Amino acid sequence: MASSNSPTRWLHRLEDHTSAVKALAWCPFQSNLLTTGGGGGDRTIKFWNTHTGACLNSVDTGSQVCALLWSKNERELLSSHGFTQNQLTLWKYPSMVKMAELTGHTSRVLYMAQSPDGCTVASAAGDETLRFWNVFGVPEVAKTAPKVHHEPFSHVNRIR
Repeated sequence: MASSNSPTRWLHRLEDHTSAVKALAWCPFQSNLLTTGGGGGDRTIKFWNTHTGACLNSVDTGSQVCALLWSKNERELLSSHGFTQNQLTLWKYPSMVKMAELTGHTSRVLYMAQSPDGCTVASAAGDETLRFWNVFGVPEVAKTAPKVHHEPFSHVNRIR
């Protein structure tokens, strides 16, 4: 708890990355799980238990991690990268098996944002482009019940 009269202190100091931390993302289905991505000298995605400060897993991605984004609907994580491929990589969590690599940007992918339905991702890169990706599936079509047309007051006996 912080106040204007007392100094603020951190709960945990996480120092396992070996270069700049470029990306942060809270897990939407596990409130104490924070994911971080390291720069070019580190190239890892790390998973942290924010209650204990413990590093739960570390995955070498092979390139600078620029942004991280969790799926709203599935247990999947999307990472964006810089040199050499400037790609987006889709990972299955918790196995961290690579499910897809999306290429097209010609410079490092700096930012990502997820659409409200959770399916489309917009990416922005140093190549001055925005790209839209159908990464997390197709939105579920709302199943509508068959419409029954009732006349007003149909439950009341009619008077002739």
